[in-house]
Amino acid sequence: MPWLELSLTIRSEQQPRVEEALDELGALSITLQDADAETPDEQAIFEPGVGELPLWPTITLNALFDADADRRGLSEALGDLLPWLEPDHMQFRDVADEDWERAWMDQFKPMPFGRRLWIYPWNIEPPADPDIVVVRLDPGLAFGSGTHPTTSLCLAWLDSLDLAGKRVIDFGCGSGILAIAALKLGAASAVGVDNDPQALTASADNAERNDVAERLALFLPEDFATASSTSASATPAHPCASPADVFVANILAGPLGELAPTFAAAAKPGAPFAISGILHGQQDELLARYAEWFEDLRVDMLEDWVRISGRRRD
Repeated sequence: MPWLELSLTIRSEQQPRVEEALDELGALSITLQDADAETPDEQAIFEPGVGELPLWPTITLNALFDADADRRGLSEALGDLLPWLEPDHMQFRDVADEDWERAWMDQFKPMPFGRRLWIYPWNIEPPADPDIVVVRLDPGLAFGSGTHPTTSLCLAWLDSLDLAGKRVIDFGCGSGILAIAALKLGAASAVGVDNDPQALTASADNAERNDVAERLALFLPEDFATASSTSASATPAHPCASPADVFVANILAGPLGELAPTFAAAAKPGAPFAISGILHGQQDELLARYAEWFEDLRVDMLEDWVRISGRRRD
């Protein structure tokens, strides 16, 4: 199936509003690139959250629409929603489905995290090595592959834990990469939460590919919040209702601050936790916020991204 691709060159601070406008107009997917990169696919980001600013001053934003979308109508609608957008900064082109998937697959290579964890694309066969743990993902589902520093930080953290027999909650699961990695590293069960139904579909698909589907439960945030509020019940009926032995959330700094009480209720006393999706400079406010419920807090960085980890207070 062919697609229509709309490319926009904008300043990084304009990205959240442009993404919001494209979502309103029915964009099926959005990817970001450094506008000053020497090659078209250099430094592509395939998994930023909505409103998450890239690190480049000028970006090329590529949005996919159905092939029969009205180009003139999209241009006029964007002009109405974003009157400051220059028309000559908008470009359309037809993209064949096989070209889009090949471009994504070319970006996705086997990657190591921590001591033994590897992420492999589904189209590459991993070696028969008993000393490594392999998670295999579908390269066509661009909801998180480990290429982004925040995902890398969380994967390395999971690899550092003893997860044998533990129950893990992954909030903002995307492709399910963190929950699936936890299960492959020895966790007994996992819960994945995401506000995008397509992400839950991707997580379910990847769980099947990794033979862990029967141990992964997937929910929208409203279901998670409802279940967490009843976690004090003596006989919780919902899979989310029991606090987790390990909690991880890779979303945005704003929601991380807002959801701190929910996350605290979802973690057992003493449970290890990690949060990421945090740009350098945003960590101090979150450290102060989480100190109410969590202790032994520490900050780790990769490039300009931050992971905060610690333990739930007893």
